[in-house]
Amino acid sequence: MTATATDIESEIKRLKQETDTVILAHYYQEDEIQDIADFIGDSLDLARKAQSVTHSQILFAGVHFMAETAKILNPSKRVLVPDMDAGCSLAESCPPNLFATFKANHPDHIVVTYINCTAEIKAMSDIIVTSSNAVDIVNSIPREKPIIFAPDRYLGAWVMKQTNRPMVLWNGSCIVHETFSHKQLVKLKVRYPDARVIAHPECPESILNEADFVGSTKKLLNDVVVQPHQMFIVVTEPGIIHQMKKNAPDKTFIPALSEDETCSCNTCPFMKLNTMEKIQQALRTGKPEVILQEDIRQQAERALLAMLEHSR
Repeated sequence: MTATATDIESEIKRLKQETDTVILAHYYQEDEIQDIADFIGDSLDLARKAQSVTHSQILFAGVHFMAETAKILNPSKRVLVPDMDAGCSLAESCPPNLFATFKANHPDHIVVTYINCTAEIKAMSDIIVTSSNAVDIVNSIPREKPIIFAPDRYLGAWVMKQTNRPMVLWNGSCIVHETFSHKQLVKLKVRYPDARVIAHPECPESILNEADFVGSTKKLLNDVVVQPHQMFIVVTEPGIIHQMKKNAPDKTFIPALSEDETCSCNTCPFMKLNTMEKIQQALRTGKPEVILQEDIRQQAERALLAMLEHSR
């Protein structure tokens, strides 16, 4: 007999209690996973929450680097992921061996790294940033200090523009944000002239130039609440629209498109590997579990704590 969605949800709730587990989820997860989570947030919110967890076990419904971040900040906790293959194209665009060489070629540079990276890259960094705090953190670094910014070249270029600060950029990107079509966005703006265009800074500059507001996932969520507009064109992973509808139920949200209007090209394939069934199984078995080398964890923790201290 096949379990129903209600059966699965009920067992997840029961297993959470039995295993003393807290479920953390990113805004890009499927709607039902967002709704079952104990806490939902963007990368900065999730890092803060992971730091303060009192449960003995964390199940992280997101991508692998997010679960690693929870483990880095909570070495004594068991950290589970629903699917170990839920990776990140941006994190994978920055292999540790190549980045080590890149860093060695700029020995006097401070390494500022976007949180969307592996534990190994965090361990090679001086400070971690998110899209929420990257501008503030870069502005806090003395201007005479040269900076490497990794791994997202689009976020790095946007931060450079906001801070008027030259930086050496690693050539990485997110497949979701890179596939938005400028032509399709312009078409949507023509079709909905009263809509406010909001975009994540991981998008290419041609897309950001069309936006009325650019900000982190959390800031985009806030924008749709505080702005008087009744319609928004949303240029980021469309999973966020579930929370936008909850926070502003009287408003209309239009997801931006890729060049191919027939595919879900702007849905993160890695985020969507997580399912309610996989969460259920992870809670039943205690696997897959995130395991990190302690020396890498400690070095990565130093860079993460530098960010969290700055963003208090």
